[in-house]
Amino acid sequence: MDAKSNKSAARFSVRLAAVAAVLVLSACASPNRAPATADVAVSRNAVDNAVSAGAAQLAPQEINAARAKMMLANQALAAKDYKLASQLATQAQADAQLAQSKANSAKATAASQALNDDLRVLRQEVDRANTPPAQ
Repeated sequence: MDAKSNKSAARFSVRLAAVAAVLVLSACASPNRAPATADVAVSRNAVDNAVSAGAAQLAPQEINAARAKMMLANQALAAKDYKLASQLATQAQADAQLAQSKANSAKATAASQALNDDLRVLRQEVDRANTPPAQ
């Protein structure tokens, strides 16, 4: 009976060690998933904002880079490579913000040019109105 008790105790110890190992590995992997998932979500929002700002037309290179990195981040997330997913999502967010800034800058430049053109036309009209008639 003593040998049987030792075998049972040994099996119990092996099972306990296996459960402990699984718990340790789970604890190591789980904390990274939530931040990586959040990073990907924030980056997706940044890409959407950039597209809404007109980046597809005004900053196509930057928005395409952001989209490509988002696709890779999603693939890394699906492969449970949370560190890589987080890094790619952060890069995608930076690219998207750059695209949005360039789009906003292009819009502001166009608006400024339109105002300058309007002012030029108004000055011409004022000058014409203030010029005495030729005799």
